[in-house]
Amino acid sequence: MDRRENLKLLLTGTVATGFLLSTGCSPEDTKVAEKITGTGLYGRTTDEIAVDKKLMAETFFNEKEKNMVSILADIIIPKDETSGSATESGVPDFIEFMMKDYPKFQLTMRGGLMWLENLSLATFEKSFLEITAEQRIQLIDKIAYPDTAEEEMKFGVKFFNLMRNLTCTGFFTSQMGIKDIGYVGNRPNQWDGVPDEVLKKFNLSYDQKTLDQCLNIEDQQKLAQWDEKGNLIG
Repeated sequence: MDRRENLKLLLTGTVATGFLLSTGCSPEDTKVAEKITGTGLYGRTTDEIAVDKKLMAETFFNEKEKNMVSILADIIIPKDETSGSATESGVPDFIEFMMKDYPKFQLTMRGGLMWLENLSLATFEKSFLEITAEQRIQLIDKIAYPDTAEEEMKFGVKFFNLMRNLTCTGFFTSQMGIKDIGYVGNRPNQWDGVPDEVLKKFNLSYDQKTLDQCLNIEDQQKLAQWDEKGNLIG
């Protein structure tokens, strides 16, 4: 199993667990839901829309930091035969947004980029942006494996853990990443009723009213309607 498959399994497991822990609606949830407005690809409350606009107008990374983030993201999820790289899916922009949306990430991220730059200067006497791809991997190998990393690499490990988590989240929630996983979501289908052979086995059959109202292919995309007594009327 390659690295991308491992990341894919880790992310889908994390998302599924988070969903299970967060399901359920309270009266307060209902009030919030009533304020949701459909904008873009997902629903946002009016307050969330205002916050998003404010954050999008701000800038966190400088040009050098953004370039380093892009390189690291593509080291974590490079382009392969299935899909593009992390940067091609928009991960650097996602990480930029997360730095502003969740400021607690900022110290670890900015401090980690500075730490990595200093490690590159100390090891190769060149900036991280100037060293070769092979040299970059040499540095990343020192912090990519928490269980075997040396003690002096502890801060770098913490930084790279954050970088990896954000990269995976950004990629596998992007259009490209969702396609990479193979997730298709809920899709409309056509139900033709219980198969004839099953009905015959139990000596059953549909009456004409059921056939006309429930199994008419032309009407299957229409919304059902009921009268005050709960009877199906169309």
